[in-house]
Amino acid sequence: MKAVAVEPGLTPVKEYLQSQGCQVVDMSSHMEPSVGAVVITGLDKNLMGMQSAIQQVPVISADGLSPEAVYDRVKDYLR
Repeated sequence: MKAVAVEPGLTPVKEYLQSQGCQVVDMSSHMEPSVGAVVITGLDKNLMGMQSAIQQVPVISADGLSPEAVYDRVKDYLR
């Protein structure tokens, strides 16, 4: 399974994804090509949208979502 990059500040989401068996990496400008999805806070969608388009990685906004709901979306992309 590909790793999921999580933006800093989303500790509950990161911990929940790890508890469900996801490999989680910190989001950085040097993300591995094996990243299958990116989870952001939703505050900088435009910046991340541009970066993810270059990397062709789906971006999931955690804004207003529970960690469980974020995990459901991550699972859909990583199938």
